[in-house]
Amino acid sequence: MPTLPRGLYGMVDLPPSPLRAPGAAVRLASALLAGGAKVLQLRIKGAPAAEMLAVLDELRPLLQTHPEVLLIVNDRLDVALSGGAHGVHLGQTDMPLLVARRMSPRGFVVGISTHDEAQAEAAIAGGADYIAFGPVFPTQSKSHPDPVVGLERLRALCRRSPVPVVAIGGITLSRAAEVAAAGAWAAAIIAAVNHAPDVAAAAAAVTRCFADQPSSGRPRRSSAAG
Repeated sequence: MPTLPRGLYGMVDLPPSPLRAPGAAVRLASALLAGGAKVLQLRIKGAPAAEMLAVLDELRPLLQTHPEVLLIVNDRLDVALSGGAHGVHLGQTDMPLLVARRMSPRGFVVGISTHDEAQAEAAIAGGADYIAFGPVFPTQSKSHPDPVVGLERLRALCRRSPVPVVAIGGITLSRAAEVAAAGAWAAAIIAAVNHAPDVAAAAAAVTRCFADQPSSGRPRRSSAAG
C-alpha cells in the first residue's frame, strides 16, 4: 500500500466562519501544494460538521488535479468519512484510536497526536498508520501545549517506530532541517509556513530539508490510501 508522503505535512489550518475569508482554503491549499506538500490536513477548530464538509467541497476540484495527495481531516472521523477524505487525525481527547480503527474502511488512514513515549507506543500498538510526536519545540499554536519533548527524544522514537513519525510543535523554517535529520518522516508546521509572506516558498524550503536527508527505508507499516 502507498505510505504517508515524506516531507511537509501541510496544514490547511483555518478559522471558523465568519472569520474566514472567501476562498481562503483553496488559496492556502494551493500554496502548500505548490511548495511540495503531498499530504494536507484540514483543521478548523470549533467548526461544525456542515462547515467542514463545505470546505471539503471547495477543496475537491483542486485535489482532483493532485490525485497523489492525501487529504486528512482533523478530529472528525464522521466528516472525513462522509466528505471523501483519505484519513483522519485524532488527538488524545478525541474518539479513541481503537474505535476509529474499527469504524474505518480498509485503506483509510488513521493518525494520532502523541506527546510522550507511552502515548506513542500505545498508538502504534493500537494500529495507528502514523503518529505525530511533540511538541518538539515550544509552540504558540495551542493554548495549553504539552511539555516540550526535544530533538533527542524525537530521534530515539524515530529509530524504533515501525510507523511514520510526524514532528509537530514549534518547528520554524530553520529548525525543519533538524527534525528531518533526527529521523522524522514529515513535519507538520502552521505558523512558519502558513503565515509566511510567501507560503509556497516557505513550504518548498521545508520540502527541501527532507529531500536533502537520505531515507532510512521507513515507514515500514502503513495502510495509507492513494
